[in-house]
Amino acid sequence: MACQMGEQDRLSRITAGIILVGFAMISGNPVGWFGIIPLATGIIGWCPLYGPLGIDTCKTEHDGHGHH
Repeated sequence: MACQMGEQDRLSRITAGIILVGFAMISGNPVGWFGIIPLATGIIGWCPLYGPLGIDTCKTEHDGHGHH
């Protein structure tokens, strides 16, 4: 899989996922289990929606700022 998720994006997803899953575990609210999605995509560094939407938060070799 090609890189499409930058480091900050991944860290944000992992953090949000951990918080949401923790909320589900502590409160018993099943909505928090949706945190598995950002947690998993942050860990693997790939989001299935980024391709079709043309989103790429990875730094590129062109200018180093994530722009092509």
